[in-house]
Amino acid sequence: MDRGPPLDDEALLGGFESARLPAAAFGHAEHVRAAFLYLTRHPDFGEAAVRFRSALRRFAAAKGVPDRYHETLTWAYLALINERAHGSSFASSAGFLRSHPELLDAKGGVFSRYYDLGAVTRSARARQVFVLPDPGAARQGP
Repeated sequence: MDRGPPLDDEALLGGFESARLPAAAFGHAEHVRAAFLYLTRHPDFGEAAVRFRSALRRFAAAKGVPDRYHETLTWAYLALINERAHGSSFASSAGFLRSHPELLDAKGGVFSRYYDLGAVTRSARARQVFVLPDPGAARQGP
């Protein structure tokens, strides 16, 4: 599906926070971009993470899919994004993604170094509480 040109950072964040952005326009890349924006605008990781988590839960509820929120995926991706963004400067979230395309592979990318994606997404426990990675369960990277 062609979603048109990507939104600039302000439009993305405004549409996300107000829940005016259509659910179809908030895919994996937009999740990563929004998380990056929270992490760069709130330099304390904990504060940024809690703010993003709250906004994401509100967005999912506003779209009628509160059960789609996943605690482990959210916190793990926040940590991965923060690690890559720390100490670097990017003009935009799109620039950050161009520098870190491994974050865009939602199925077999960097997340799979730490977690078995299928097991985590099927786990009701991991959806509700942050679950630490099981070193034996993750796929070994190249």
